Amino acid sequence: MRFVLACAATETAQIEGISAAGATRTLMAHTPPADAELIEYGRPTLAPVVPVSPDGCPTPAIVTRAVRECTDFPMLVVDAGLAAPSGAPTVELGDRPGGDIRNREPVPNAAAIYERGVELGESLPEDHLVIGETIPGGTTTALGVLTALGEPHATSSSLPENPQSLKARVVEEGLAASDLDSGDCAERPIEAVTHMGDPMLAAVAGIAVGALSRGARVTLAGGTQQIAAAALVRHAGVEAPLELATTSFVANDPSSDVEGAAADLGLTLTVTDPGFHDEDHVAMEHYCAGVAKEGAGMGGALAVAAERNVPMADVRAQLVDCYDRLVGDNGA
Repeated sequence: MRFVLACAATETAQIEGISAAGATRTLMAHTPPADAELIEYGRPTLAPVVPVSPDGCPTPAIVTRAVRECTDFPMLVVDAGLAAPSGAPTVELGDRPGGDIRNREPVPNAAAIYERGVELGESLPEDHLVIGETIPGGTTTALGVLTALGEPHATSSSLPENPQSLKARVVEEGLAASDLDSGDCAERPIEAVTHMGDPMLAAVAGIAVGALSRGARVTLAGGTQQIAAAALVRHAGVEAPLELATTSFVANDPSSDVEGAAADLGLTLTVTDPGFHDEDHVAMEHYCAGVAKEGAGMGGALAVAAERNVPMADVRAQLVDCYDRLVGDNGA
């Protein structure tokens, strides 16, 4: 198995109230590269800080790193369009961040990213890829893509209260800017990304399609953003078995229906509960409160731990160790 982390940025994240993936909107640009560094090295290198939400919730990358320390899985970082450099070694699929989906073509290079992703997925030797993602604002762009494809699925949020009306309004403005109606891109998935998506979705969909074409097992690691990636795979005509691994925090989110969406898209769904409610530690309490329910492949990493019979108690203990090393006992 290889864990693949697709990293990118979108200007959509700069819309006030859209994302909690960074202490400030300025620092959001550093969240994806920092996530990659944390999972690769266990600490930030070029990134200035450990990413936290505005109220201090640590990035889910810390959970993924804790699992990696328990299981030693190999990793590949994919730069699909970062806004800041990462100190982690990367394979470059995109050369620019995504724009605001309220503009006509926020991802003009979506087709090129997708094709490079297909080539990468075809060339990797592992028979199982677990593909995670990190991109602030990604649940809004995911909603844009799902809407353009005509898929009636809501997306979750990194915020405790999902700003659904705000996201819906942003998507409506994006559709209008691109002269699109819901479902207009049902047979043109890459156009859905070009007009309503982000570079990460093009990369993940391409890597998945490439790996599936050679008979590999593919697990999309994440929540409703990966539902959008799966929808792109299905709308590209690929019917091969495809898995989705997410957290109980996403599965229990009443503002979205990951179970229903997975069923509609023919995905095998794995939901892992890390047992954070069983611990009294700041590293876990924010997740239990609904902040940062997913991201940086957390759900997929937890599923890998469970598949390898690593007790969740061991993962939690390693998470506490990671948190105390990176953030400190007093929180962020």
